Amino acid sequence: MKPYILAETTWKTVKDMNVELAVLPWGATEAHNYHLPYSTDTIMAESVARDAAEAAWNKGAKLVILPAIPFGVNTGQLDIRLNINMNPGTQMAILNDVADVLNRHGILKFMILNGHGGNDFRQIVRELGFRFPKMFICLCNWYASFDNSEFFENGGDHANEMETSMMQYIAPELVLPLSEAGKGESKKFRIKAFGEKWAWAERKWTKISKDTGIGDPSKATPEKGEKCYSRVIEKVSELMIDLSQADINDMYE
Repeated sequence: MKPYILAETTWKTVKDMNVELAVLPWGATEAHNYHLPYSTDTIMAESVARDAAEAAWNKGAKLVILPAIPFGVNTGQLDIRLNINMNPGTQMAILNDVADVLNRHGILKFMILNGHGGNDFRQIVRELGFRFPKMFICLCNWYASFDNSEFFENGGDHANEMETSMMQYIAPELVLPLSEAGKGESKKFRIKAFGEKWAWAERKWTKISKDTGIGDPSKATPEKGEKCYSRVIEKVSELMIDLSQADINDMYE
């Protein structure tokens, strides 16, 4: 039983526990090529939260990890069988209710640990800050905490070499052999501005990818995943420590 994992601890522990920071892992339920499970994003977000929290707890951080949310924004993938979409408005409602509970209980630091690229919580965080002015609410996209090229040969952003390697390390029993994976080939917008990323439009997944993957996973290995995962845990745990120790009334220098 780990006291910093809310789903595993008890009221006997929680009622007297000093909590400075609450962390909410948030993933998705969506197809990940032919070889990775639908819950890939949730599994990785939960794993990062758990292991980073352990490292932070052992260094004195006062925090709690909330149960993960398994559904993300998948509005561009509505025609892919059993991809479960949660609209941003629904995410706002959930986060508002969670923040309200934390605020009532005097836990004024709240971090969303995001594991799904389709989730864009920034505007929600802005509105929550308006609704709960005493709280410090922030977002961490764990997959943006490192340079992909430092660990992996191929790019892409969905069921690619990075995600496959991480899952081979974190949950190897849920990953099919790479011989069963699709190539992760994808089409790009014809309009140049979208490719340069100073203009944006949502991608329609079945029009850009045959196997739902974006990025070649063929060079993935659990060894690469372990090296990258270690870096992620180091950085996210440091963030958790910093937030736990921070004075939210004195955040700037």
